[in-house]
Amino acid sequence: MQMIRRFHGAVAVAFAALALVLASPFAFAQAEWPAKPVRIIVPYTPGGFTDVTARIVAQRLQDRLKQPFTIDNKPGANGIVGTEALAKSAPDGYTFVLVIAAFSSSPSLYAKLPYDSRKDFMPVSLVGISPLVAAVNNDMPIKNAKELVAYAKANPGKISFGSSGNGAAAHLTTELFKSMTGVDMVHIPYKGTAGAMADLLGGRIQLLFDSASGIIPNGKAGKIRMIGISADQRLPAAPDVPTFIEQGFAGFTGSTWAGLLAPAGTPQEIVRKLSTEVAAVVRMEEVKKAFDELGIVPVGNTPAEFDAFIVGEMEKWGKVIREAKVKAE
Repeated sequence: MQMIRRFHGAVAVAFAALALVLASPFAFAQAEWPAKPVRIIVPYTPGGFTDVTARIVAQRLQDRLKQPFTIDNKPGANGIVGTEALAKSAPDGYTFVLVIAAFSSSPSLYAKLPYDSRKDFMPVSLVGISPLVAAVNNDMPIKNAKELVAYAKANPGKISFGSSGNGAAAHLTTELFKSMTGVDMVHIPYKGTAGAMADLLGGRIQLLFDSASGIIPNGKAGKIRMIGISADQRLPAAPDVPTFIEQGFAGFTGSTWAGLLAPAGTPQEIVRKLSTEVAAVVRMEEVKKAFDELGIVPVGNTPAEFDAFIVGEMEKWGKVIREAKVKAE
């Protein structure tokens, strides 16, 4: 009997040692993260808001963490292609995706997605928020948001507004504005913002909400007229343009934003470490200056805070989509 007990004891010790051996490489990998290049998927084309934001942050992460942070552009289907690629990636802490506001509206826009927006990802950090700026073409007799509402009510259905596509942040923000003010305006969807901006400049549409980086340069050049910012404070890049809230439209905000997600199952230690590093990066003076020029408000929050933000965005834009009966293209 004593031999049996000794045998079982030896087996238990052996299994414990084996478990320690098997676990130690993984624990070591977490402690030493990153030990190799890290990939950030950008689900949009190079040069746009998402891509530029990702590259600004990735360069500083690379400098701080002493490993390459590479950008992998995977555009398609309003960000779904690149986001799906992350959902199918190994949860080892070496692949992330930078999503924008479309991530929170997609569950309400599409009957079926190739991933579960809540279960297949782990929020890391909200990098920054880019409030949308509204502009009209120079032929319009409109200088501010109240004049836009008055003109739209006097001319129902005669104002056309553009967006980069059905369900885009610009589209949903304008639909929210329509709902809050009771105006009747016609949506013209484009395949990207470039076409919408070209038609605003040419007078073929009258109104466009877009990211600050798209609107402000043309506004400052006098090619279009900026009439309001859909945020709770003015932007350093356009200090003379008032918010809609300042102009009497309480609670009206709309933005695109950029945030990092990891695949579900990624070690919490890695997620927390990257979240902390992102927060440090967006508070760097050179990054804040670059963000100011692009009209981006730096955030850098915790995984839990970013998760709560995503839930709020899904609820807010899901309601707009249902009430406006927005359909995906």
